[in-house]
Amino acid sequence: MMSKSFPKFSLFGPNGMRVPILTTLILNYMLIIVLISTVFILVGISLIGDRIVAEEHDNVHHDLNTAREIYSGELRHINDVVHLTADRLSFIDALVSDDIDQIAAELEQVTKDEELDILVITDIAGKILFCCVKPDLRGDDLSNDSLIEVVSIRKEPYSATSIMSAEILRRRADVLADQAYLTLIDSPLARERTETELIDGMMLKAAAPVFNYEDELIGVLLGGVLLTRNYEIVDTIKGTMYEDLTYEGKDIGTAAIIQDDVRISTNILNEDGSRAIGTRVSEEVYNRVVIDGEPWIGRDYIINDWYIAAYEPIRDIYNKVIGILYVGVLEQKYVDIQRQAILAFLAISLLGTFAAIMLSYLLSKRISIPIKKLAAASQEIAGGNLMVRVEATSNNELGDLAETFNAMASSLKQRDEQLKEFTKSKIMESERLALIGQLAANVAHELNNPLQGIVTYSHLLLEHMPDDCESEKTSSSIQRIVTQANRCRDIIRGLLDFSRQRKPDATV
Repeated sequence: MMSKSFPKFSLFGPNGMRVPILTTLILNYMLIIVLISTVFILVGISLIGDRIVAEEHDNVHHDLNTAREIYSGELRHINDVVHLTADRLSFIDALVSDDIDQIAAELEQVTKDEELDILVITDIAGKILFCCVKPDLRGDDLSNDSLIEVVSIRKEPYSATSIMSAEILRRRADVLADQAYLTLIDSPLARERTETELIDGMMLKAAAPVFNYEDELIGVLLGGVLLTRNYEIVDTIKGTMYEDLTYEGKDIGTAAIIQDDVRISTNILNEDGSRAIGTRVSEEVYNRVVIDGEPWIGRDYIINDWYIAAYEPIRDIYNKVIGILYVGVLEQKYVDIQRQAILAFLAISLLGTFAAIMLSYLLSKRISIPIKKLAAASQEIAGGNLMVRVEATSNNELGDLAETFNAMASSLKQRDEQLKEFTKSKIMESERLALIGQLAANVAHELNNPLQGIVTYSHLLLEHMPDDCESEKTSSSIQRIVTQANRCRDIIRGLLDFSRQRKPDATV
């Protein structure tokens, strides 16, 4: 019986190590998951960063709006004080009667109660009638003051931020000139500037007309507050919006009033803890806000920290930009928030990736196990076991493959049985033919001996036959006998030759 060899399954393919399908599926799933997770993480981090930056800008923009309202509210307050004082009957009576003592008493009380830096009454020509801070200025000309000029023409109250020159401040009061004086401090990224000191002052000013009982203009009342070294507004802004909160020992929010490019009122602190007055804004901010007259919101390095800062122009009564209003939030707070959000996002993403990998492992096993069973069953069939079957455990392509495999195994078994039947019938036919051959050989052998005698004696008769006519007839008959005997001998010889052939092999 001849043996047959079948191909063996091994861990090595024709070109090297064979990778199991479970490993292949897991690696493919992991590659897809890692790629998607990487894109998801990068996009997520970018979106988180953009969203936090947008939130920072929105918050600081709202803070700037609030700061503007506080600043404008202080200006309206001064305007109301001046306007109400100008409408006082006692003040009008004193002005009509030129009662300087009464005028002084009225104005000095208002100055004290409202903490004004200047409060001046002029006549309709702009000549000073009385100045609270410096009474000996009576008779000085203030007709060139922008607010007094506008109020005299339009005969209604006006308020605005104004620049007061050092000369005018010195004439009003030495204390105001000293308050306005600042030494400029070199600041990073600031524009080049030849001046080393700031001597002019920026003031919140309001002016209101004073009418007599005949509704005739008899004077203009002017009041104001010097902003240099005055921290009430900036501290109110900080307290209102940021509630004096700190982050890692630093104020979360800060505010400043800036004259030209110099901080004249601020709660930004130097490294020594002093207020950073005299420091300057960057050239980029100056060009955008003062030169172009546009607000600026962005990331700005101030003194010793990065801030998310917002700046907008401060304009005088003629709409000329003379200063800047600033609010800012410490960037480090948002950087830490962004870092924490990114770390949380990364943790969630990594957990999701790990869960997806585990799920892919389970799914891969569900696919690979039926395939392994099919491979094992194929080995069984290759080894000759046609009875092996696999169970179709799923209603999908793998289930169809299992059913197809079972159908193939059944078909192979059926063909094998048919082949065995055919082989068996052929063997039986061979055996039958062999028996017939053997029988024919025996018969031929038995016939061969007498036939040889017939042939031999027929030839002897022919040799001894006389030549007469009767003998010729007899000889012809004998010759027929010889011919037919030879024919029979050939047939018998053929049967003997057939019986000598090799018997058929009964094995398959």
